[in-house]
Amino acid sequence: MKKVIAMVPGDGIGPDVVDEAVKVLHAVGEKYGHAFACTAYPFGGCSIDRYGVPMTEQVLAACKASDSVLLGAVGGPKWDHVDPSIRPEKALLGLRKGLGLFCNLRPAMMYPQLKSASPLKDEIVGDGLDVMVVRELTGGIYFGRRGTMADGAFDTMEYKTYEIERIVRKGFEIAMKRRKILTSVDKANILASSQLWRSVVERIASEYPEVKVNHLYVDNASMQLVRNPKQFDVIVTCNMFGDILSDEASQITGSIGMLPSASLGEGTLGMYEPIHGSAPDIAGKNVANPLATILSAAMMLRYSFGMEKEAEAIEKAVGRTLDDGYRTIDIFTDGMKRVGTKEMGDQVARRV
Repeated sequence: MKKVIAMVPGDGIGPDVVDEAVKVLHAVGEKYGHAFACTAYPFGGCSIDRYGVPMTEQVLAACKASDSVLLGAVGGPKWDHVDPSIRPEKALLGLRKGLGLFCNLRPAMMYPQLKSASPLKDEIVGDGLDVMVVRELTGGIYFGRRGTMADGAFDTMEYKTYEIERIVRKGFEIAMKRRKILTSVDKANILASSQLWRSVVERIASEYPEVKVNHLYVDNASMQLVRNPKQFDVIVTCNMFGDILSDEASQITGSIGMLPSASLGEGTLGMYEPIHGSAPDIAGKNVANPLATILSAAMMLRYSFGMEKEAEAIEKAVGRTLDDGYRTIDIFTDGMKRVGTKEMGDQVARRV
């Protein structure tokens, strides 16, 4: 089976880590008889430098024509002072909108081998954590009406019923494949949009009687993630709350360099990326951790290509690599084998 992958490595360490994910994808292809045609396109800051915009129409068209998109990272201090309308991050919003990607999956999984890196106590994290945050991606306060006044400014949180329905259904579908526990996070005691959100969740819950549904206000949810994270299986929430909670969940796992993400729409086309930033200070130095991007490629195989056993092969290879003591600098501890970006990719590919 041949799949066309549009690569948008972006800025900083983006190209470094994307190269290793592609290396592992080719190892999967060799083992399972697939072909992955990967083409790189300028995106983010490097596109601003070359074309004056963070994403050209040609790149958007190439991404739309692909079977999936693999992203590295965008931005950096170099572009902090460009016109806000063409900041590198605008490329991300434009690509999500252009591809119709309304669902962001952020798994916060802590490998048992890295338990000591978690800031939480052993009795709280136990033998590991596995939480999936399902974040609505194209609505809410980030896309609502905004403006300034003589003495202030405003931002508006708006949601249509259909926008809530489609992300909530994604949450239930994912919960059905996991431990069948769904926690919906809102602020229904204050916000009208959250009151609508909760009513939609309760209505759709009747279609999934096997799933246990909980409702939490966002302030309580943020506290519970630290106090007792193992209570969570799938968290479904709006754009802004999901942005905050998924970052919190990533930190309790111990290393942001280990966590992948997926952005999905109605069909199979998706965009996959690590949750970390571009870290321009270490770009090209062969020290960045590529595992989050490699695990993002595993999510691509699972959610866009329906290749479950191939996705599991990557995830198991990452686990075996950690079992064998290989660590990049961000997860290195005494007694382990410190390796660089390229060797970590080699080790995972070899175990695939």
